[in-house]
Amino acid sequence: MSKSVPDHKSGTPEGKTDEGESAAPWRGVLVLAFGAFAIGTDEFVLAGVLPELSDSLSVSITTAGQVVTVFALTCAVMAPILGTLTAAWPRHKVLKLSVLVYLLGVVGTGLAPSFPVVLAAQVIAAVGAGLYIPAASVTASALMGPERRGRAIAAVTTGLTAATALGAPIGTVVGSVLDWRATMWFIALLTVLSLFGVFTLVPAVVTGAPGGLRQRLAPLGDRRAVAVLAATLVAFTAAYIVYTYMAEVFAPATGGDGRKLAILMFAFGLTGMVGNFYAGTLADRFGARVVVGGAVTLLAASLLVLPLATGSFAAAAVVIVVYGVAAWGITAPQQSRLITLNPESAPLLISLNAAFLYLAIALSGVIGAVGINTIGARNISLIGAAVAVLALGLSELGHRLAKNSPARTAKVTA
Repeated sequence: MSKSVPDHKSGTPEGKTDEGESAAPWRGVLVLAFGAFAIGTDEFVLAGVLPELSDSLSVSITTAGQVVTVFALTCAVMAPILGTLTAAWPRHKVLKLSVLVYLLGVVGTGLAPSFPVVLAAQVIAAVGAGLYIPAASVTASALMGPERRGRAIAAVTTGLTAATALGAPIGTVVGSVLDWRATMWFIALLTVLSLFGVFTLVPAVVTGAPGGLRQRLAPLGDRRAVAVLAATLVAFTAAYIVYTYMAEVFAPATGGDGRKLAILMFAFGLTGMVGNFYAGTLADRFGARVVVGGAVTLLAASLLVLPLATGSFAAAAVVIVVYGVAAWGITAPQQSRLITLNPESAPLLISLNAAFLYLAIALSGVIGAVGINTIGARNISLIGAAVAVLALGLSELGHRLAKNSPARTAKVTA
């Protein structure tokens, strides 16, 4: 049985020295990242198997597409609720429960005889996903300690970006060669491997958590946290407006060739992995606020010039690389900011951050659809650029509130 990690301050397993002191926590963090990869694959691969899903269950493509919306909205609603209800639980128990629930949903989806049952099963899977990602981020942070918090969280969220770059394309190929149910069994296999890793390689950690419900919900009254969460919502809405409709936006560059579109999506996910991981490292060195500001600024710039690149595949690939780095460079620093604001309420705050991210995915689809109908697919990135500028303002507002808060002033005085 793995020994527990004392707390956020020490962040290392008991009884470990020298190489073992640094290697053991990283093994646990990598397992958590693999779990995020398994969960993210289900989330991102659904869009790739919609044709097979609609044919198999005799529903239209637009109806089948609602499975993506249902998954995202369920995560958005359930992440903060479950984060509150399980805030006082040991993180390793939350992780095990979340992976088991997710596995149940994936298996249920693979066995579903009708589309309504698919939706119900995906709701179950989304509940597990909404519980896992925040718990994994908090656990990784506790394992590595405050000085390496950004890198630890970035490693976990890199699992999600890997799902866009590797998991979703592989799952899509499996679905096209076999069928969409085979894709679900592929995801189930990934989830079983993740569950085994959580049971054997992730040590128990001790994270501070308020005792009563009122104390757990207290962060919702913190204007600093609200401003950071609002920045997450607005920034990822900006980022996903184009991604959700990438096939339409870059149709002139790809000529409708699915292979060229797959290359662009792969480039987005792969460079996103790099951007996400190094954003965490930079946040440890220069501060999360600086990295978030730089990433959002780069996102706005890439979206602003994106319409000029939709007619050429080479130009589109270049813009996609910058766009991917900027979009995924926001995640880890934002989570680091929230944990720094209130370490004892980290489970709730990270759950809320995950909820806002999923809500942004759903919201971006609506805004993008309206944009396509009004200014055309080629120009919807301009809407994203404007939204990104708003996100930058909210990020700076969160920094100013944190800088001028009574708690910070008292700490500096002391």
